[in-house]
Amino acid sequence: MSLVRTLVPARMDRLPWSPFHTRLVIALGVAWVLDGLEITIASNVGAFLQRPDTLGFSSAEVGLSATVYLIGEVVGALYFGWLSDRLGRRKLFILTLAVYLVASGLTALTWDLWSFLVLRFVAGTGIGGEYAAVNSAIDEMIPSYYRGRVDLAVNGTYWLGALLATSATFLLLHPGGPLDPDWAWRLGFVVGPVIGVAIWRLRRHLPESPRWLVTHGREAEAERVVAEIEEAVEREDRISLSPVPDERAITVVPEHHAPLPQVARTLFRTYPQRSVLSASLMICQSFLYNAIFFTYALVLTHFYGVPAGEVPKYMFAFAAGNLLGPLILGRLFDTVGRRQMIAGTFITSGLLLAVTGWLFKEGLLTATSQTVLWSMIFFIASAAASSAYLTVSEIFPIEMRAQAISLFFALGQVAGAFGPTVFASLIGDQAHPDPGRLFYGYCFGAAMMIFAGVVEIVFGVKAERAALEDIAAPLTARKA
Repeated sequence: MSLVRTLVPARMDRLPWSPFHTRLVIALGVAWVLDGLEITIASNVGAFLQRPDTLGFSSAEVGLSATVYLIGEVVGALYFGWLSDRLGRRKLFILTLAVYLVASGLTALTWDLWSFLVLRFVAGTGIGGEYAAVNSAIDEMIPSYYRGRVDLAVNGTYWLGALLATSATFLLLHPGGPLDPDWAWRLGFVVGPVIGVAIWRLRRHLPESPRWLVTHGREAEAERVVAEIEEAVEREDRISLSPVPDERAITVVPEHHAPLPQVARTLFRTYPQRSVLSASLMICQSFLYNAIFFTYALVLTHFYGVPAGEVPKYMFAFAAGNLLGPLILGRLFDTVGRRQMIAGTFITSGLLLAVTGWLFKEGLLTATSQTVLWSMIFFIASAAASSAYLTVSEIFPIEMRAQAISLFFALGQVAGAFGPTVFASLIGDQAHPDPGRLFYGYCFGAAMMIFAGVVEIVFGVKAERAALEDIAAPLTARKA
């Protein structure tokens, strides 16, 4: 048995914020920007895809395409997450970006429902794989002092993608624009790949996670990577880093990977309460977001008579509220505490959604007031949703971190994947929309958010400003 005593995790955590961390966040955070782009573009062009001069989809087929994309994310998360724990974070966040770029670009060339669904599925697998590999890399390379706010901000950039997509589709799909509708929606699906190609070079120059290297028997490489990061920090910030006390070292038995039976035992025997917590947070936020966001354009067009080309204007305000929430509230998750902020954001957003749903049912809202209220609600709910990803990515051992993320992400997406189809069915056709039926759907989503908040109160983990190894000891450290 070969024991390795290392200060690598402690050395990574004691680093101040530096240009290296900024480059890391920009290069990896684009994963959420791209997902926001994909989902928002698909949502905004939904009404256009129903036109007879484009692909002629029905409302149910628009909802089905969203569901297929989400199922693709589930498959990609599970498979690529499994690979990430075995092959490393870096190889996977390069591979998954390539899968997304190709599939999303080819979506612009689809000619019928089946070709559209197949490519949406493949693009979803790439983005699903990004969630596992990228979340793992960010948590393992960001100092513990900043981890909460950075995780929330990065996950919140999903809505930066939504804003970019909304701006692009507004220009492309605006009534009276110069483009033919069948060309306009196709160009919308090219926006994401253009951004992905631009970020490719920066991502290729990122190092492998030193924490992953240590636990997988590559200690010398881990030491070299950390030394290079420290050197860059000292040079760029013009400081001298102090030595790390030896008592902060951990001892591990390096392994190539954690076998699946060991992963299962760790999830359901060692950390059963954390598994219940992770599943609850991911499932509840995913159902709510997917159900509402994928059908928001249909609500605007069917209930308020908003022209399809005007939908992006309303989406812009909705996305702005979602983007600002994690950015403004994120610091509180590191200072006030994880349990207080996670439970508070889940419960508050659930209660507000129920009230707004009642106003909608009673016909007391307009397209503008509906958007204003939902922007306020999802300012809070966006921080809650981002905190679910933060929770899952930091409370399990490093050897199975990507698999844990992918598993609970998959559970959330399986639950959420049916939200768009269910809510689109509750809306009905444009001639007979029923606000009463949709109100009950909103109440169900609100109840799920409140339930998740209660689970956080009971099972929440005190993880603010703590080293990952203190929150969940590596499996290899347990064996040592």
